[in-house]
Amino acid sequence: MQVKFGTDGWRAIIAKEYTYDNLKLAALASGKYFLSHPNKANGVCVGYDTRFMSKEFARYTAEVLSSMGLMVFLSDSFVSTPAVSLYTREQRLAGGVMITASHNPPIYNGFKVKASYGGPAHPEVIDEIEKNLLTLDQARPVTPLPNLITMADIKSPYVAWLESKLDLKLIRESGLKIAYNAMYGAGQDIITRLLDESMVNCYHCTLNPGFEGINPEPIPQYIGEFVEFFREVETDVAVITDGDADRIGMLDERGAFVDSHKMFAIILKYLVEQKGQRGEVAKTFALTDVIDRICSHHDLKMHLLPVGFKHVSRLMTTNDILIGGEESGGIGITSFLPERDGIYIGLLMLEIMARRQKTLSGLVQELFDEYGFFCYNRLDMHVAESKKNAIIAAASGGALKSIAGYPVTGFSDLDGYKYHFEGGWLLIRPSGTEPVLRVYCEADTVDKVEKVLAFASKLG
Repeated sequence: MQVKFGTDGWRAIIAKEYTYDNLKLAALASGKYFLSHPNKANGVCVGYDTRFMSKEFARYTAEVLSSMGLMVFLSDSFVSTPAVSLYTREQRLAGGVMITASHNPPIYNGFKVKASYGGPAHPEVIDEIEKNLLTLDQARPVTPLPNLITMADIKSPYVAWLESKLDLKLIRESGLKIAYNAMYGAGQDIITRLLDESMVNCYHCTLNPGFEGINPEPIPQYIGEFVEFFREVETDVAVITDGDADRIGMLDERGAFVDSHKMFAIILKYLVEQKGQRGEVAKTFALTDVIDRICSHHDLKMHLLPVGFKHVSRLMTTNDILIGGEESGGIGITSFLPERDGIYIGLLMLEIMARRQKTLSGLVQELFDEYGFFCYNRLDMHVAESKKNAIIAAASGGALKSIAGYPVTGFSDLDGYKYHFEGGWLLIRPSGTEPVLRVYCEADTVDKVEKVLAFASKLG
């Protein structure tokens, strides 16, 4: 069996494990779940991103689902993951499928399952789909029912939803000059539909299934050339989204990268302090401790969750969650959608800048002034299995008593192995979407982060 769902759906290398035969299995297993859903008569939707063969894989997925008697709304163009989630919810469908490998390297494609509430399927739903995989008749022929497949405009309702949830007039009148890097991904024609084109300098907003050989992930190591472009065009702020536009990174007016840790904190402060909103907060294990301090200051209940937005989304559908997020650029606000959304969060950050009449660096400095300086970095280790296992073994069970010379003050194994030390923390865990070992660190100095990551890389 070559289909295995990880942190966020099934992902695999195209033509190796990601084949039509395995895609059929993923679609059949998901279709069996959709057929058990109360909304099954309303059907399902299928969207796709800009990756190699995504459109063809989406069409085949729709054919498989139709062969099971499900009505299928197939996107008439590439579309972002949040747009598929919104369409699934607003049309009261049994579920949705998004053909994407998100921020993974270009040789990958993937299969995300979206639930009827408009977000990632809960872990128990994925468990059910994986159990369905074990009982499938793999030789079952696929006989598409074309009359059950309808081409659908999934993008326009999403654009209208954004217009209803943001003060776009304020952003347009702010005079902000914006650079937008779509990383050749599915968000590339959304911001220009919402804002005056004269405000936006677009970068990599064309189709290139190979993403110029980089991971379409909005983090510093993949945006070097964009930073140069940003400085040349003399804009005030940059928004960067990943391959399926559910993750975000930003640049301030100097070209300095602003990660989702800082954005999450800035948005949380804005919602509570300027908008007067209340609610619980959900963050994953690898997100900044500053969120804890903001929640404590404002007397907000905070939930600490395993890595993976599906855990955040679950709480967004069961609890009074105001905002939820993860370290890898994924932030969601329940009043918008129980789903992370890079486009929405980017535009909301522009709204905050316009309303507060502050630069992005000014908002970050305000955060530092109130809660102390912090910085963060992540190391993705592409190492042999033996090395990966050796590092994990060395970090397991709270065995480390000091980290790069800093005494350990706390340990947790909620998801991987996390060590707190004075001024920061270190987390070591295998990726749920790629064959890499991820090492995360937050600390109160840049030097400390670098020393701790170097220390972790030499474990084992």
